[in-house]
Amino acid sequence: MKHTDSRLAKAFSIADLRLLAQKRLPQTVFEFIDGGAEDEITLRDNRAAFERIKITPRILNDVSAPDTSTSLLGKEAKAPIVIAPMGSCMLAWPNADIAIARAAAAHGLPYTLSTMSNTAMETMADAVQGELWFQLYVLKDRSFNEQLVERAWAAGYSALVVTVDLQAGGKRERDLKNGISIPLQISLKQVISGMTHPGWAWQMLRHGSPQFQNVKGYMGQQNADLTIAAKVGQSLDAAFSWEDLSRLRDQWKGKLLVKGVEHPLDAARLASLGVDSVWISNHGGRQLDGALATAVALPAIAKELAGKVDVIIDSGVRRGVDILKARALGAQAVAVGRAVLFGAAVAGEAGARHALQILIDELQLSMKLSGVGAVKNAQALLMS
Repeated sequence: MKHTDSRLAKAFSIADLRLLAQKRLPQTVFEFIDGGAEDEITLRDNRAAFERIKITPRILNDVSAPDTSTSLLGKEAKAPIVIAPMGSCMLAWPNADIAIARAAAAHGLPYTLSTMSNTAMETMADAVQGELWFQLYVLKDRSFNEQLVERAWAAGYSALVVTVDLQAGGKRERDLKNGISIPLQISLKQVISGMTHPGWAWQMLRHGSPQFQNVKGYMGQQNADLTIAAKVGQSLDAAFSWEDLSRLRDQWKGKLLVKGVEHPLDAARLASLGVDSVWISNHGGRQLDGALATAVALPAIAKELAGKVDVIIDSGVRRGVDILKARALGAQAVAVGRAVLFGAAVAGEAGARHALQILIDELQLSMKLSGVGAVKNAQALLMS
């Protein structure tokens, strides 16, 4: 533990945590987390788009106690940060889903559990005392979708996040070359990886290979093994339509968010349908390579919605100043995935907490240096 703590003490940025995660994890696992689709153009541009945004600092404002709190879906959050849904996190750290959710709860932030998580939604609800959202991948089996939605409501999830940019699985060539799968297939490459990363290999042996717990039993399968993973990938509902979403809006009693939006006209139609939040995302560059960077899509969507519903943005957030930039451009909050998973890959819950603390500390510092005392006033920082 002391060794882990010393490593975290030397991690001053998300980039530092990424390098530590890269050292601890086998190459195949790290590239599964770090990689994107095809040539990874969108993956790179997501980051570059945030870097291109410039802030115009204001002066002579009281910034002695920067206020990062915000209202999100009608509730108070301590910072404009949400944990994005991530599947297969236990490849990085045992029980990583719960570790990250507890870290989020400790910081007063919502956590989104993926359909393809390695932790069942009921187990998560029992283990974590915090704001929990459930993310739904829409499958062709409509009755199974309904079961997932009903389970989430019964377990106490306050919001449903419907992902609409996964009509098919993106072509992630790093994973194809590395042969990454769940459960991990015991190949020569995996044996060598285990030998060269003994800490990771020992944890995997102790805790067993991750399973897709929320879809266990899907299509008659008794185990969430590679076959079920392949079937889920093949069973994504590419026919899911506006009418289907409208019916889901009627079915779900809580807050409804739609994730995977990039066009302002789609955002406007979603608002008229009665969704509670539009979530701008290109799946972290893991789906359509060549899709618009989310920070580029944000201004037009924020203008079109004009505050009618909350706007959340993910993909490319690595610094606290990125959060300030997103708020200035009209987002209510950012969602982070890889950034916090890198921390969890290094030290479990402590690493995830450290990652979030880095982002919050950087956000507060950026607010001070920008002359913004409250994050809600961030829009004053852009000249145009």
